[in-house]
Amino acid sequence: MATSQFKFRVDVFSLCLLTTLFLQVLSNLANDYGDSIHGADGSHRKGPKRAVQSGAISKPVMLRAIIILAVLAFVSGVTLLLVALKERTYLIPYFLGLGVAAIAAAILYTNGKRPYGYQGLGDISVFTFFGPVAVLGTWFLQSDVWETKFVFAAIGEGLLATGVLNVNNIRDIESDTFANKRSIPVLIGRKNALYYHFFLVIVGFLLVNIAFFDQIGIASIALIIGFGQHITNMRKAKSVTEYDPELKKLSLSTLLLSVLIILIVVWNLYLLPLW
Repeated sequence: MATSQFKFRVDVFSLCLLTTLFLQVLSNLANDYGDSIHGADGSHRKGPKRAVQSGAISKPVMLRAIIILAVLAFVSGVTLLLVALKERTYLIPYFLGLGVAAIAAAILYTNGKRPYGYQGLGDISVFTFFGPVAVLGTWFLQSDVWETKFVFAAIGEGLLATGVLNVNNIRDIESDTFANKRSIPVLIGRKNALYYHFFLVIVGFLLVNIAFFDQIGIASIALIIGFGQHITNMRKAKSVTEYDPELKKLSLSTLLLSVLIILIVVWNLYLLPLW
């Protein structure tokens, strides 16, 4: 998005990527720890083994790792804001608030007395922080020129990220029900969760394409095969082992969609004129 406006900044992008990685790892570790505490990762769980559940990492060690990652994410985020907003310092408090909220969301998803991931609110959080906050936030840190069409990209990416979570939750319906973890699939049932999933993936894919249609045209149509195969496999899947590969497939398809857009934008705006 920033590149298409000739606003791309390597320093800001690098710090955005670093902060994002810290937040993602923090989220994974906190989720592992929280589910082990609240029983979602008990012996009845049929998905891949988790670190605390399997005994590979003790709870105290995992807790220390969570604290370290939270500190790293905060320091990296503050550094990012100081670099990106040195000429717009009045915006720092607002972005700092978003950063603290992202750290809190990563930790409280499965931790605390009332983890919101156990109350059917995980989808809203993932959509918000992987969509509008992540996409529009990192773009705005590089650019001061607003384009409404980029809202479509932010919503689309948020929906696709929520789709990844939904695959995970459909797979874990039985163990989540046992642990009283009321995810969306637990609340609405497997059949309706699949319809919900198809909406997330199809609408998410279309919105991202709409946002960049003037640049990519029909180039990303090739990815329809990947997304279409994923939807077909989700319809046919019956067991945990059949759902697991779809987590990777949807994640990688979303990544490839983003990378394809980057390559085409760079080609059209920077390389093609030199050809």
